[in-house]
This record gives sequence, C-alpha cells and structure tokens, in this order.
Amino acid sequence: MTTVREFAERVLFADSLDDKLAPPPASGLEDLRRGEALETPSAPGRPEALRLSGRGVRVAFPKASGIDDDRERGKLLHFFANHELLATELMALVLLKFPDAPAEFRAGVLKTLKEEQMHTKLYLRRMADCGVEFGDLPVNGFFWNIVAPMATPLDYVTRLSLTFEQANLDYSKAFARVFSESGDAETAAILERIHRDEISHVHYGLEWFRQWKARGESDWDGFRRCLTFPLTPARAKGIPPFNAESRRLAGLDEDFIRRLEVCEFSRGRTPVLHWFNPSAESHARAAAMGKRWQPDKVSLSLEHDLEVLMFACCRRDDALLMRRPPSVEHLARLKAAGFDLPEIIKERDRSGPDSPEPSRKLSGLRPWAWSPDASEALRRFAGDVAPGMEHPWREPLPSEWFSKAIGLKLEQALGPVPETGQLLHDAESVTEAIARHLSPSSSLSSSCSSSNPNPVNENENENENENEDPTTQALLKAPFACSGRGHLRVNSQSHPEKTRGWIDNTLAAHGAVVVEPWLDRVLDFSALYDAKPGGAVELLGFTVIENDPAGRFVGIRVGPKWGNLIPESIAAFLFREARVLDLYGKRLPPLLADLLPGYEGPLCIDAMVHRRADRSLALKPIVELNVRFTMGRLAWEWMKRSGNQPCRLRLLRKAAMSAAEIEAMSTGRNHLLNDPTRAERFLAEWSVGFAAPDE
Repeated sequence: MTTVREFAERVLFADSLDDKLAPPPASGLEDLRRGEALETPSAPGRPEALRLSGRGVRVAFPKASGIDDDRERGKLLHFFANHELLATELMALVLLKFPDAPAEFRAGVLKTLKEEQMHTKLYLRRMADCGVEFGDLPVNGFFWNIVAPMATPLDYVTRLSLTFEQANLDYSKAFARVFSESGDAETAAILERIHRDEISHVHYGLEWFRQWKARGESDWDGFRRCLTFPLTPARAKGIPPFNAESRRLAGLDEDFIRRLEVCEFSRGRTPVLHWFNPSAESHARAAAMGKRWQPDKVSLSLEHDLEVLMFACCRRDDALLMRRPPSVEHLARLKAAGFDLPEIIKERDRSGPDSPEPSRKLSGLRPWAWSPDASEALRRFAGDVAPGMEHPWREPLPSEWFSKAIGLKLEQALGPVPETGQLLHDAESVTEAIARHLSPSSSLSSSCSSSNPNPVNENENENENENEDPTTQALLKAPFACSGRGHLRVNSQSHPEKTRGWIDNTLAAHGAVVVEPWLDRVLDFSALYDAKPGGAVELLGFTVIENDPAGRFVGIRVGPKWGNLIPESIAAFLFREARVLDLYGKRLPPLLADLLPGYEGPLCIDAMVHRRADRSLALKPIVELNVRFTMGRLAWEWMKRSGNQPCRLRLLRKAAMSAAEIEAMSTGRNHLLNDPTRAERFLAEWSVGFAAPDE
C-alpha cells in the first residue's frame, strides 16, 4: 500500500506537473512508515518553465480593471495557480519534515493538500480557456522562501494557514466579485469555491495554533510573536475590502479581527520611521545650558495626545514610533473615514513585539525636529537606515536654530522692518527696550529695575487693558518658547514687580529675552518650505494660523488656493502691495539656504499682517522661523490626503468640552484625529470644507 511519505515525495520532487497534481490512489494511504525527517530542499521539483527563480523574478500584478481582456485574465489566474501549487508543495514538505507530528494534524494536512491540488487544476483549465499556459510567465518563490524554513508545525500553521491562506480570504472574495461583475461567472464560481475551502483551511490552522501557542496568550499576541520578519501580521490581509465575516466563520475572535484590520506594515517599500517630539525647543534650550530638560504635565500631554498628527507625514508603508498608540477602535474609525494608517511601533525596548527586528532596514528617520531628544531616541535605529537614504540619523541641530534668534537673523538679512524685535541678554537692556515701546507717562522703565525673586508662570500672557493703544505696548518672548507659550504682554497698566520677575526668570531659563512692539494683529499666516539635498529651498505654499487674542495657537486653515482662505481686502494687500509670492517664493529661499547650511527637511516662516497707528495694513514678514515640522505643515499634509480641499485643523481643550460635544466632533466631514478616550488635555479636530472669514 502506498504510504503518505511516498505520496508526499512525489508531490514535492516530481518535475512533471501531472505527477505533482495526481491524487492519492483510490485505495488510500497508510501513515505508519513515516521515515526520517527531511532536510528542507532549496526548491521543489518543477518542470523547467515553472522553476522558481533565485533572483525573485516577478511580473506586474494585473489590475482588476483589465480582466475583461482574456490575456490579462489569464495572467491573473497564472498568479493564483502558482500560489496554489506552492501551497500543495509546502504541505507535502510538512508531511516529510515533521514525521513525529500528531496523526490528526498530518491527516488534516493531507486533506488540505488534496484540495490545493484541485484548486491548481481548476485554475489551469480556466487559464487554458484564456489562451495562457502554466509557465508562460515567470513564477516567484516568495511563499516557498518564507514558509519552507519552518522549524516546527506551529511555524507552518502560523505562516501558511494564518498568514497566506488568511489573506486569500480577501483576495478570493474580492476577485470573485470582480469577475462576476465583468460577466465571467465561471471564473467567479471557481474563486467562490476556493474561498469556501480557504475558510476551512484557516480554521484548521487556527485550531492547531491554539493548541501549540503559549498558555494564556491571546491569539493576536501569539500570532505576532510567532511571525519572523519579513512576515508581519499585515501579510494576513489581501486587497480591500477586509473580509471580517469570513474570518469569523473561520473561528478568529473579534479582538484578533479588529487588530488585524487596522494593522499596517510595509509590503515592499522600505519604510521611513517618524517620531513626534513637540518639546524640541525645551530640549534644545536645556542642552545649550548644559542641562537635561524635565517635561511638565502640559508638555507630556502634548506629546501623548497629539502624536497621531504625524500620520499626516507618513506615506503608505511608513512607520510611526508612538508613546501611547490610539485604541484599536479609534484606529478603525480613522480607517473607515478614509485615512491611511502607518505601521505603529510602540516606543519601548526594541526587543518588544511591536519593535522592528534588528535586521530590518529603514529608508530614513523623520522626527518633528532634530533636537537632542530626537537624536537620542532615534540613535538606536541609525544602523537600520540604508546607506545613501535622504533621511539618515543625525546629531542635534545647533541650539540657536530652535531659538527666536534665528528668525531675527533672517529678518535682518532680509532687511529689518520697524517692527523687528531685539534679542537682549540682561534685565537692564530689556527694561530700556520696554520703555521705548511704552507711552512717556509709563513708570515701568524705572520701577522695573528692582529685583523680584518670586517666580511667575512663564506661560501667562498679560493683557490687563484690552483698550490700551497697541502702539504703546510691548511683547516679551522667551527665546525657546513656541505656540504662544512663554510670552508676556506689557503695557502701562502692567504690574512692575511681576514684569521684572518674568524677565529675571526668563533670563535665567533661556539666557535672553526678545522684546518687540505689540502689534494690532489682523492676520497670522505661515509659509511652508522644504530644504532639499544640495541646498535648494522650495516654497510649498501658505496656511492661515488661528491664534487667540493672547497669541496662543488655536488652529490652522489650509486650502489649494490660499487667497480664498482670507478676507478679500487682506488678500489684495498681500498679493499686490506686499508681493508675498515674490517675497516668500524668490527672495527668502536663498537667504534660508545661507542661514541654515547643510539642513534638509521641513521649514516654516510664521508671519503677520497688522495695522499701524494710521490704520494702514503692514506686513511683519518674519515673526518666527521654525526649523522643524509645524502644525501648519501637518495640516498641509493632511489636506493633500483629503483631496486638496479647504481644510481646518483645530486644537481644543478636552476639559472645556462635554461628552456630547466630543461625540459630535466626529460626524459628517469632521473628524477627531486623536483618540478622545486616551487624550489627557488636547483634542485635534480635522474639518474638510469651510467658508473664508468675513472682512
């Protein structure tokens, strides 16, 4: 009587397709004489035209839109037939590699093998009808290369049953529908039949997987642990739509299904790894003073709550290093709303299950800013970046590049305007500069000279007299502050001792104070740039910044036509009188290149339109220069992923909103980008489509 071993050897090693696909004898097979475990061969036996290429030869995967053509339909079936034949051969290999596996497991493998033989023959017959012969196209051995080195039966069910066969739950169902809609009922019926068989194949593998995985381990955690790169959970998904129902029929639990649906991982392009570090200025300030910065609660909330905004910078197949990833439910909502999700890597020891393997290559590293914290956090990935990539690991940028001093230098190079600020390093100089901006009746100049050791809140914005003439007020800024934090407005009603205390504390913490005239703000905007390799600086476009009356950041408006986002009279001033396209598109890029030698990456100039005492409009061309990503740049990237429609990004205080208001923020064309169930202080709302403000 023929043995299972003899049958498996014929299937695996025969160089005739007829022999490989011949079923077992009608009299059956006996599985008592199993022999020794087989060493894995480099490749299965194949006819000459079907031999697997060691160079991984591939042909372009045919698009569904082309299957009305017989030749294109045949090419698609050729791909499927090779996959079914590889599955047949791998199952024969399992029977030969693991002679000591349980008899029930081996019987299931044998049953599945016979079904895979039948699937291959179904495809071959249909291919012939389309005028394509098996072997007309080169075949790839990816399945073999990944599954054949399996060391245990658990490897087999994890790699083939739960990964490649699970992915076919999507492929077979989706292409059955495509063929049906194109009028090819015969091919659609073949795919439906194979789909039903794949459900049982996944179920079979799942049952054994559950027996062999670690006790107490969830299916999802066990699945991730058992996969080795380049296999990842994302390989268990095929083309959209994600077929959750067939996975339920196969026995997968809801937690596994939900996590798999939102799991992403590069399937070809080497990923760029992104990281959100919004406290870059604070780290740079501390490093400049030889210290290590310790974040406060607000800074930690910014890091935790808003890191999901970096999704905007991630191309398909990229990865994001996250401190607190959103919940699976929130990721599913974003995916359902049409947002592309990157691979999420938890910020932990890189031996953890969500960290890249040491052998995995990256095409670059892109933090929010190359400040000391970014260089430290991403240093361990430096060796994974392939040579010659555009975004390698780098040492921190000069601390001055994170200070408001760099913006003052740029404005000086452009040609200072009357509103240009001063960077001052001692209290007396600051006091004298304030006095020059205030009315002659102010006594601040003399009373500020007394020392006040009492600390003040550096994030407080003084605004005791809203009716004060803006031309007789001053704005003080901490050089390393951002987003309107660390500003102090001073006028004739300001408390002298409190002002002096702020100055002393800021000088101690930052080493300097910027003093500017307080301006009658009309419009805040930003110009977005990319610094390219070789020194070129390219203007991308403009955004409108929304600040509160104290100058603190609230939101960003973006659109394909910037002039449509602002009142008509202001747009006329900017384009005709201020000539912003010439200023920001031609005059400033070479100055930026000279000011920031060797820098590559995002840049942003914040600017302002204001009214002078005679009520005429004026432009302060450079309020700040940001050598990093900004909320404006993220909003710009989100806009590009939203069909280039006018969009708005707002940052809101969670504590100020009711549960009903938060729920209403994710309806229609509005979306909460971060997870409201995990946010500590801040919510990020994304809106598509809005009207420009009135005059």
